[in-house]
Amino acid sequence: MALNIAILLSGFGSNFQAIQDKIESGALDASICLVASNKPDARGLERARAAGLATWAEPHQNYPDRVAFDAALGDALEAAGAELIVLAGYMRLLSKDFLERFKGRVINIHPALLPSFPGVHGAADAVAYGVKISGITVHFVEEIMDSGPVIIQAAVPCIPGEAADALQARIHKQEHRIYPQAIQ
Repeated sequence: MALNIAILLSGFGSNFQAIQDKIESGALDASICLVASNKPDARGLERARAAGLATWAEPHQNYPDRVAFDAALGDALEAAGAELIVLAGYMRLLSKDFLERFKGRVINIHPALLPSFPGVHGAADAVAYGVKISGITVHFVEEIMDSGPVIIQAAVPCIPGEAADALQARIHKQEHRIYPQAIQ
């Protein structure tokens, strides 16, 4: 039986699309029960709607605080039957209450080989530091950002003199390969 997954995104949705493509091809035994966002104008939501998937979009600014927003999001995820919550470019930290509610069922993808270079600038930090190998990590989400147990990693060589955006683009291609693997 296919795993019911919910995707949380805040932007373009290319990782969502890669996951959806693997499901449609039969390479990933999952079903997307909901695509949710804190940004109603996120391009990823348009992609989800075009695929006929259920969506939920609420601006987090409409809520008094992070806990209230996360409670509403959690209610939508439970109503949709989500068994696994997949962060795919979701650019908000999740509250402790949310993570306790879905303990062990929230995963994220990060553009670096954790524990190196946590935070939003993984590729730029790798280039600035001068590492020879960077990569991607899929991990379980815990309260401390980019600190949860690793599920899978992929290495991406750093090319001397390469700009951070070029490394990020090569990392992003590998994200589309390993995120569906981690879900499977």
